[in-house]
Amino acid sequence: MRQLERCKGALPEAWAINSHFYDVESGRLELDARGRKTGYERFDIPIARDGGIADLLAEATHANRRFDVVICESTSRVARRMFENLSVERELERAGVPLFAWNEPIKLDGGRAQQILQRRINQSVAEYEVYNALETSWGGLCTHVREGWNIGKPPYGYAAKRYRHPNPMKAERGATKTRLEPDGARARAVTKIALWRYYENLGYSTIVDRLNADPDLYPVPEPPGGRARARGAWSKSAVCDILRNPKYTGYQVFNRRATRSKHGKVNDPVLWVWSQQPVHEPLIPKWMFDELTGRRQAKRGSRDGNEPNTHPQTRRTYVLRGMIQCACGRRMSGNQRHRTTYYVCWPRANNRGRPETYPGHPKTRYVGESAVLEVVTAFYADRVFGPHRRELLAADLATVDDREARQREAEREQGRRTLADLDKRQENVLRQAQECEPGDPFAAGLRQTYNDLDARRKDILAELAELDAADAAEPGRVTMDAPELLDALPYLAFNLVQAPQELLRRLFATTQLSVRLHAHSDDVTLTVTLPADYLPEIADAAERINDTMPAHTQKPVTRNRATGTRVDAVCAPGRIRTCDTRFRSGIESLPGGARRCRRAPSCLISALWRRTPSGSWLPVPDRPLTHRARTKPFVWEA
Repeated sequence: MRQLERCKGALPEAWAINSHFYDVESGRLELDARGRKTGYERFDIPIARDGGIADLLAEATHANRRFDVVICESTSRVARRMFENLSVERELERAGVPLFAWNEPIKLDGGRAQQILQRRINQSVAEYEVYNALETSWGGLCTHVREGWNIGKPPYGYAAKRYRHPNPMKAERGATKTRLEPDGARARAVTKIALWRYYENLGYSTIVDRLNADPDLYPVPEPPGGRARARGAWSKSAVCDILRNPKYTGYQVFNRRATRSKHGKVNDPVLWVWSQQPVHEPLIPKWMFDELTGRRQAKRGSRDGNEPNTHPQTRRTYVLRGMIQCACGRRMSGNQRHRTTYYVCWPRANNRGRPETYPGHPKTRYVGESAVLEVVTAFYADRVFGPHRRELLAADLATVDDREARQREAEREQGRRTLADLDKRQENVLRQAQECEPGDPFAAGLRQTYNDLDARRKDILAELAELDAADAAEPGRVTMDAPELLDALPYLAFNLVQAPQELLRRLFATTQLSVRLHAHSDDVTLTVTLPADYLPEIADAAERINDTMPAHTQKPVTRNRATGTRVDAVCAPGRIRTCDTRFRSGIESLPGGARRCRRAPSCLISALWRRTPSGSWLPVPDRPLTHRARTKPFVWEA
């Protein structure tokens, strides 16, 4: 109404307003995005609406338009940005319709230079005010978050705890601020989801099935739209959002999504606004969240379990599926050729025409399954279930580099001693100040000394908080108490190579077996994780394998612990690319699908076999696997 009354007051006597065009959307929107919806109906505006800005421009081009000129309170009401403002002015000028404003002089004749100058100044000031308001508001939101206050609806697992507003004027009006606190069963559900994902490496579908199996223990989340949009069950998107939300680490985080400018698209993490330190109780440790974030790409597209793929052409599955990674970070896919199982990394398959995505990578890289299983068997027999596992782990712990942790502990101890000294000095200053007369200059000096000591004390406390945060950001380091975890596992002697595939896969999945190839050598690194909460499941999986193994196979696979198993794992399986039929006569088939080369070395991973008096073939476990008389030791990591 204010705008209409001002426009009427600025009109010449013979002029009258016969139509009204207005929008309720933001003036910063582009012209084609304004006036398209019916949001204006929500407002009780007592002015008949003839259309929006788009309708105004469309009617201005007609010969029988209802108006001769257009007037507004200010050109900033047409559009907040200079470009859109000039576009509207230019379109009306082309149609022969002048644009006037209440805060500008209306001149029908004479020069327009002064009028144009004033209008451009007003348009520039209007755009400046918009950006200044946005930047000021943004700065206030960032300060709000850095101080630990929450914005918007609390994420699942947290509840909002209200505090009196720190601004006295706003507090008198009843304004409050909120922080996050754990929300009972929902908070426990979030922690459980993270544990399943981290320790069992479960996919979203499996986690959703476990959550929906007990909705009383794991309450179903409610979407921002309220119960009207709730589906009454867990979904993969809900689990994904929880595992991607950094607020569960105890930090307050803002600007994760561009809700207005990019329609909810996730911003780059460098644009996120974090609180300076944890401000609420974490439901997921920071180090676990970082590792889950790093694993996400490696886990992407891999299903849980070891069931065959649902594709109709699927013939088999692979025991090490998803557990072998190339040095480039890609998962190696299983394949079989001439009864030889191997895993391959072929980056060109999914990056055709984009060679820059894998610079320096070999065209194809292979690793034989039999060679990896031999080494994995020795690893589990010696390091996990062997009688000397405790001594081997203790020897490895003696070589762990924990200099940074010890340095932080030394700094923390020094800070504690400094705090104790500062407390004593402050007590002495207070005692001396009590003995001074009022107005004594010496008392003023003591007051300054006390304030300096207190400032130093606050600095020491801040340094100690940073040291604690650095320790909390790192995963728990292995200590000399870690071998006690191994004592909870049984001593077993079995050869995993001949174990049933489904039980073998269960053991590898529970212990999170990871095999990673090195970039410029034939070495690989084995990593096994023994979560304390899942030791009974690991022991049960191993005992099931032990119960199903024949008696003659329940023997430990002995290896030289000083050098490890020697094997050239990375080579082309099956026939070499340059082979022809003359090589076939030099390969003798052995039991179990293995082969032995009699005439010339091939690219097979060849094991040495011994013929028994009965005529059957048995492997020689104490002899290394070889290829072209070239051997490389495996690198083991507990």
